[in-house]
Amino acid sequence: MAELYSKARTKWACRRGMLELDILLEPFVDDAYDQLSDQDKLVFQRLLEVEDPDLFAWFMGHEACPYPELDAMVKFVLDRVRA
Repeated sequence: MAELYSKARTKWACRRGMLELDILLEPFVDDAYDQLSDQDKLVFQRLLEVEDPDLFAWFMGHEACPYPELDAMVKFVLDRVRA
C-alpha cells in the first residue's frame, strides 16, 4: 500500500513550476485536503506526481485526463477551488 504523506509534505508538493497550478493546488490543500478520505488523499498524491504540462492541460480543459481516478480528482479540485 502507498504511504500517506503528511499535509505539510503534500502542500510542499503543490509548489509547482507554474503559478497557475500553485493557485489551484495550494488553496485546495488548505481548504479541502483534511476532509478527503485516505483513499482520496492517495489519489491526490498520485495527481501531484504528474508532470506540470499534463496537469496544466487537464486543469485548463485543454486535454482530457486519461486516468479515471485522476480525472475525478481534477474535477473535484476545480469544483472546490471555484466554490
